[in-house]
Amino acid sequence: MKAVFISYGQSLTQPVEHLLDKLHLRGFTRWAETEGRGSATGEPHYGTHAWPSKNGSLITFVSPHEAELLMAGLRNINEQADEQGLNAFAWSIEDKL
Repeated sequence: MKAVFISYGQSLTQPVEHLLDKLHLRGFTRWAETEGRGSATGEPHYGTHAWPSKNGSLITFVSPHEAELLMAGLRNINEQADEQGLNAFAWSIEDKL
């Protein structure tokens, strides 16, 4: 099993949800408003007057094959909307209830 954590500019909420639906990945936990800034480029997403945009973040637990498909789809979304900000990380999960 893999965990995939995704953080994205709120404007990418629909493309990320559409990808999850397309891949039939139903289960996830979302934080609708998260704040942050990219490590190298991009504007901060703080939800303030100076930096009004915010991020959304979610985590899902999927099979290794599903994780590969999800990461490929996320790369595609990020290439099409690079300025919006999207990061994703996948790692192995050892145990689950």
